[in-house]
Amino acid sequence: MKMRFLVIVPFLFVCKLVLAQGPGRDFDSQKLQDAKIAFITSRLDLTPDQAEKFWPIFNQFSDQREANLKKMAALNPRRESEKLSESQAQENINQRFALQKKMIQDEEKFVKEISGVITYSQILQLHGLSRDFARMIYQRQRKKD
Repeated sequence: MKMRFLVIVPFLFVCKLVLAQGPGRDFDSQKLQDAKIAFITSRLDLTPDQAEKFWPIFNQFSDQREANLKKMAALNPRRESEKLSESQAQENINQRFALQKKMIQDEEKFVKEISGVITYSQILQLHGLSRDFARMIYQRQRKKD
């Protein structure tokens, strides 16, 4: 479950960046966020009370996760000219491991918090829904092209 989430969230992040960077695209991040909220709320069948408690926790977790993914991405050299010494490369790898451990701890904390709001079955569904939403957005963008 943890590895699946580690794969899904970066995929969503990349999809968001790709959609934002496309030439001539009418991209509205607020519309995308609203669509994501409606999609997940509907698919999880959240009650208004659950949704009110769910979204602040989910958004905080997502923001932390995105920040950690950006930190991880910054540890990778972008160009051939950015060659690192062996010691710096080793340090970057160690920092990546530390960030990955923190992300797992953050996810465990998220599951513990959110389990007071939604069921464990809904938590499992949530991971698949993130992927489904990203796929839906990707397919809609392809149809527009």
